[in-house]
Amino acid sequence: MKIESQLEKISSFKHLKLLANQVVEGFISGMHKSPFHGFSAEFAEHKIYNSGESTKHIDWKLFAKTDRLYTKRYEEETNLRCHIILDNSSSMHYPVLQKDQLFYENKIGFSVLASAVLMNILKKQRDAVGLSIYSDEYEFYSPEKGSDRHHRMLLDKLENTLKKGEDSKTTDTVSFLHQIAENIHRRSMVILFTDMFQNEGEQKIFKALQHLKHNKHKVVVFHVYDKKTELTFDFDNTPKKFVDVETGETVNLFSENIKIEYEKQVLKYFNDIANTCMQYRIQYVPVSVGENFEKIISTYLAEKQKFG
Repeated sequence: MKIESQLEKISSFKHLKLLANQVVEGFISGMHKSPFHGFSAEFAEHKIYNSGESTKHIDWKLFAKTDRLYTKRYEEETNLRCHIILDNSSSMHYPVLQKDQLFYENKIGFSVLASAVLMNILKKQRDAVGLSIYSDEYEFYSPEKGSDRHHRMLLDKLENTLKKGEDSKTTDTVSFLHQIAENIHRRSMVILFTDMFQNEGEQKIFKALQHLKHNKHKVVVFHVYDKKTELTFDFDNTPKKFVDVETGETVNLFSENIKIEYEKQVLKYFNDIANTCMQYRIQYVPVSVGENFEKIISTYLAEKQKFG
């Protein structure tokens, strides 16, 4: 079943954990055979439960059928540490959601759900996950852990980022990426969700991303954008006032007058980011709000295989 239909089916649910689980289950059911060895949603065999063992992995469905206790023996125990970084600046709360829209139809909501989806997979694989959230301040940091309590706490923090405050939050990506790099002491996969809007020079951003790679970390950047308005500049040709949500600066113009040049400059910007990330051996993945989550899940699983 396609992930889009899964999302439509459960769109009335607002609970982040449930929604993330449905997305992952939809992805798994859509794979005829997973090419990702060690994906612990698949287990090698059952073994009889011995008294005194942890009940964590008892297969209760099998117990209902056989009236005997069995536990799942997994093919591969993994010890990956993953640190998710979320840009929570005001530009990430674009587009402004209408009353009939779902929370994941803007950049921050899409990134929050994508983060929860990856956390769901990490939990299934019994890997440790940490979280950092930044805007104009370092809003939250938690090191990599794997407990249920830790996952619930991170999901709560992610949900809180969906509540946009009245104040505009600029982006101080450079400063906080350097701080986050200093906080991650053990070799980890580092995943960043950002719209790449910042006041700092591009080279400073990439130096900060390069800093994240120290201690042999693997870095994946998901560049989140709104395709209709931010990539193709698709507006009707009436006079518009465009407002920078971070600085408050405004400009009045007819979109048709600059559409061609705008698209040219945006594509150049995307290509420049991609080329620089390639130079620094950073995995760069542009994702548009409204896409399904298959690209994000597949990228994570593929990068995990390379991480080793």
